[in-house]
Amino acid sequence: TGYYGDGLNAIIVFAACFLPDSTRTDYNYVMENLFLYVISTLELMVAEDYMIVYLNGATPRRRMPGLGWMKKCYQMIDRRLRKNLKSFIIVHPSWFIRTILAVTRPFISSKFSSKIQYVNTLAELREMIPMEYVHIPDSIVK
Repeated sequence: TGYYGDGLNAIIVFAACFLPDSTRTDYNYVMENLFLYVISTLELMVAEDYMIVYLNGATPRRRMPGLGWMKKCYQMIDRRLRKNLKSFIIVHPSWFIRTILAVTRPFISSKFSSKIQYVNTLAELREMIPMEYVHIPDSIVK
């Protein structure tokens, strides 16, 4: 997490490879609490515009969040947070992620859909945002 630009523009980084394994018996409980933590953190950090960088690389399918969880997250995010989100960058998008977003596109707002950007390499990401504020885990760099 860091800030960029003149104002308090936050860059929020999610590394999916660190999400819990879906085979855990307490998976739903862990994901629910993770979501609440993320939302409370966003509400504290986001003063102005912000972007989310979702690092999908080095993530096995069993660690990727499910469609239901993502839909719930989107619905529960405060309108101000949705409005201030300037871009949602997905780095190393898998076929699964692209399919999920293609299927859900009719059910999410066109404004939100237009904020989603796919980035295939870290070099491409470097061209879009100041990387000195973004920590990329070693497993994703490799």
